[in-house]
Amino acid sequence: MIRVAAVGDIHLGPDSQGLLRPAFETLPRHADVLLLAGDLTRHGTAAEARVVAAEVAELPVPVVAVLGNHDYQSDEQDTVTRVLVEAGVSVLEGEGVVLDLDGVKVGVAGTKGFCGGFAGRSGSEFGEPEMKSFIGYTRRCAQGLFRALREVTDAGCDVRIALTHFSPVPDTLAGEPPEIYPFLGSYLLAEAMDEAGADLAVHGHAHLGTEHGVTAGGVRVRNVAMPVIDRAFAVYHLS
Repeated sequence: MIRVAAVGDIHLGPDSQGLLRPAFETLPRHADVLLLAGDLTRHGTAAEARVVAAEVAELPVPVVAVLGNHDYQSDEQDTVTRVLVEAGVSVLEGEGVVLDLDGVKVGVAGTKGFCGGFAGRSGSEFGEPEMKSFIGYTRRCAQGLFRALREVTDAGCDVRIALTHFSPVPDTLAGEPPEIYPFLGSYLLAEAMDEAGADLAVHGHAHLGTEHGVTAGGVRVRNVAMPVIDRAFAVYHLS
């Protein structure tokens, strides 16, 4: 049994130092790995990234993250990534990481993901170049997730987890205004998960959403945005 702790949308800033560290230090009693589902900072600055890094540095469990839209706000996403990596965090974008957790090979494939909407109510790569670029970016994120999931599968992982910031399904958006669903995720992410295979999908971004959902192919989806789970992290069990 693998215990997966996950949280997103922690939105740490200069006044947040030490806010989550006490809870994170209890992780060995509850979980084998910590997943961070994006929006780790408020405005994506290097100073905020250092606060996040201090919260998770030298934890006794592996930490794997993707960035969120807030982490891109100041155009310092590369610096944010570097600060987190220097603190020992695996930051994924179209990549996967294989973890050996007590003899169980766990593969985490990650992408920030992006917008576009869901089946029957989604954007398409048609018309103006701006629209083609918008949906094209989402498609590239989904393709990166697909490749990363296939790679961890080919590596012989016993458990495969898809980690995103944007949602792959509308289920976990229930509670959000329907008008903004297209800006909260994309069905292309779910298609990548279903086609490549995953045992669990974890995302954030939808602060007013719902925790539980499922893809058309049966992959369990969990919205772990902190305002949704209302705690420092949620724990899910996989066998």
